[in-house]
Amino acid sequence: MSSPTRPPQPGIRLHVDLGGDPRPHRSAKIEAHLRVDVAADGAPTDLPAVQLAVIIAVDVAESHRAAVRHALPAALRALPDRISFAVLGSGPEPVRCYPRGDDEWAVADQDVRRRAAFVAGSLPLHREGPRPAGYAAWVAGARALLAGRPVSVRHLVLITDGSSAAADNRLEEELDACAGQFTCDVFAVGADWAPDPLLTLAERLHGTAEFVDDGLGRAITGAIQRLRRVHTPQLPIEVTVRPSVRQVSLSEKAPRPHRLGGLPQPGRPHCWSFPTYQWEQGRRDYLLTLVADSDADPLETDLQFAMVSIGDVHAPVVARWHHPEQSPPHAPAGADSVRTLNATARMRSALRQGLVALREHRRDTAEDRLGQAARLAVRFGTDWVLDEIRAVAHIEDAAEGRVRLRTVDAGTLGPMILRAGSRPGGPLADPVAVRPGPRCAGCGTPAGSEARYCIACGEKLL
Repeated sequence: MSSPTRPPQPGIRLHVDLGGDPRPHRSAKIEAHLRVDVAADGAPTDLPAVQLAVIIAVDVAESHRAAVRHALPAALRALPDRISFAVLGSGPEPVRCYPRGDDEWAVADQDVRRRAAFVAGSLPLHREGPRPAGYAAWVAGARALLAGRPVSVRHLVLITDGSSAAADNRLEEELDACAGQFTCDVFAVGADWAPDPLLTLAERLHGTAEFVDDGLGRAITGAIQRLRRVHTPQLPIEVTVRPSVRQVSLSEKAPRPHRLGGLPQPGRPHCWSFPTYQWEQGRRDYLLTLVADSDADPLETDLQFAMVSIGDVHAPVVARWHHPEQSPPHAPAGADSVRTLNATARMRSALRQGLVALREHRRDTAEDRLGQAARLAVRFGTDWVLDEIRAVAHIEDAAEGRVRLRTVDAGTLGPMILRAGSRPGGPLADPVAVRPGPRCAGCGTPAGSEARYCIACGEKLL
C-alpha cells in the first residue's frame, strides 16, 4: 500500500501518557500510552471506489458450497461502481473465477456485476483429493495480484472453512512478505476451522477475523463499505529515541489489537517507523514500550527518551530517573492510563486463554483464566466479556473472579476464541476511572483494587 494517498490528510491530535517514573537500571522499561484522535477535516465522506482494489477469495470445500451459494452473488451485485475486484476460487491451488480470460481485474458497473454474479454460481471449489497449499497460498496469490494494481486501498476478503489449513508452515514467512502490501478481513464459515491462524492473518494484515453463521453477503458488503470510509490507507508512526534506548516496540490496543512491526530508517540509526493502516475518523490507542540503559543519565532530571511523530504532529516521551532508595514524589498523571491499557489487554488475553483451555479440556486452567477475565471486565464495565463468559460458565462472583464451568458444545468455542482475539474493543474511557481499592479491616492498610490479601498483615480482604 505504498501508492499515494488522497488529500486532504486527516486532522490528528496526539497525546502521550507516561506509565510511571522508572527506576534506573541497565534494562529499565518505560511504557507510554499514545492516544490518537483523528478528524476528517473536510475530506470526502467516502473514498472514491476507483481507489479501491478488492480480492474476494473463497477457500471452501465443495461440501460447504451452500455457505457461499447465495452470499457471494449478492455481495458482487452490491459492489460500488468503478471498484476494481477479482474473485478467486480453489482447486488444489487458488484459481481466478472472475474476471474470465486474460484480464486480472474487473471494474464494476451494472453489466460487470451481473456477469460476475452469474459466473460465481460455478465457482470452483476443492473436492476430495489433493488439498490446497494452506493460507500461505492465498495471501501469496493476493500479493502477486495486488502488486499490479497501484490504488490507494488494496484488500483481501478471505472466506474459509478451514479445510486448506493443515500443516501451513509457510504462513509466517509469507505474512512477512505481505507486510505493507494489503490488508485482510477473514470470514470463517462452517465449524472445522482453527481460530489461531485466522487471528494471525487478521492481526498481521491489520484487519478482522469474524465467524459468520448467517449473513455472509452482508458481511462482505459491510467490509467493503468500511474500506470506503478510510481517509488515509497507510500512516506510519515514527519513534525517534535517545541513544540510551536499546529496544522499541509499539502495539495497537484499540479499536482492534494489532501487532506492529518496526522498520529501522536508513541513515537515521535512532528512528523507527511503525506502519499503520486504514485510518478513519475516531480514536486509536497504542502502547509504546522502550527499554533504556540509565548508566550515563543524570538522576532526578527530566529527560526526553523519545519523540513520537504522526505526519506533522509530534509529542515527546519525557521521564526521569529517581534515586533507587527513594520513592518517587508522585505518579505521573498518565500512570492510570497505561495501567488500564495493560489491564484491558490482560482481560482479552485471559478470556482467550480460558476458552482455549476449555476447548482442550483443561478445566482448572479455564476456570482460572475466565475468572481473571470476569474480574477485569467488572472493573472496566466491559459487558461483552461478561456475556461471553456466561455462555460457557456460571459467574458466581465476577468481582472476585469466581466462575463455574458449564457443559458446552465444543463447536461453539472456535467463534468465541475468534471474537476474543479480534473483536473491536473501542477506545479506552476518557478519563480513565479506576475503582478505589479496599482497606484491610485489621490494620487499615490500603490495597490495590485487585488485591485479595493485605500486604502488611496478610489478612484476607473483605
